[in-house]
Amino acid sequence: MTMADKHQLNEEQIQRLRDDLLDTLDEELEMSIDEEGSNTDRVKYFRELLRLQGELVKLQDWVVATKQKVVILFEGRDAAGKGGVIKRITQRLNPRVCRVAALPAPNDRERTQWYFQRYVAHLPAAGEIVLFDRSWYNRAGVERVMGFCNDDEYEEFFRTVPEFEKMLARSGITLIKYWFSITDDEQHARFLGRIHDPLKQWKLSPMDLESRRRWENYTVAKETMIERTHTPESPWWVVQAVDKKSARLNCIHHLLTHFNYHEIAHPEIDLPARVRNPDYIRHPVPDDMVVPEIYG
Repeated sequence: MTMADKHQLNEEQIQRLRDDLLDTLDEELEMSIDEEGSNTDRVKYFRELLRLQGELVKLQDWVVATKQKVVILFEGRDAAGKGGVIKRITQRLNPRVCRVAALPAPNDRERTQWYFQRYVAHLPAAGEIVLFDRSWYNRAGVERVMGFCNDDEYEEFFRTVPEFEKMLARSGITLIKYWFSITDDEQHARFLGRIHDPLKQWKLSPMDLESRRRWENYTVAKETMIERTHTPESPWWVVQAVDKKSARLNCIHHLLTHFNYHEIAHPEIDLPARVRNPDYIRHPVPDDMVVPEIYG
């Protein structure tokens, strides 16, 4: 069997690819909804997403005004939808207030540091929100499954992480931990989508392919991780993520319920008149500096 034969698609998988393409296009439509077809499921989704994003803007203003420090962890299998919900959360927020930390594999120097050290550097100051696209829980997941840590390091992680998270709480940081849950069949379908979509092939790494082969090992690691790190002070929240759109809305709605935020009043903005100098002459831009107008 050739590689091409191995990845031949049936009608159901082709339909899933079409749906996935629509989801990609939806990212643009989210910015330009009109009244036509306002009763369709897609438009209902967009409208609710926009409403929730409006609440996220209020939350952001409240975080800044009250000098909150917020950390949100997003964990889950490859292709579980973590990036999708992070994109919708940050889409309309100020990147100086809400930023994403997606750390690469540690380098040789970082491997010799205290395990949590490189994550600490990304924690928020007052008035900031940090979203971790994967986090220190890599040690309980990919590092355990792929053999990137030994048994002693693995056990030390579980001894340390509850105390580490208590330290975060004592320092005034609100920590929220989400696990995005998908089925075996759903991950298989999403990986096929990445293989056949040139715009998404970059998302599929050799590590992702190996994680697919080790599905059961990841299941055991995930169950152990949640059992040993789900504490009253720092609980895990599981997002059912087979339906991407529902998962995004449910996660954002749940996130908002963690805070007793309120709308912050802003001073009225008075746009000043432009100062005009009669002696000012605008110099023409040289033609060879102008971007060609291919469109429009």
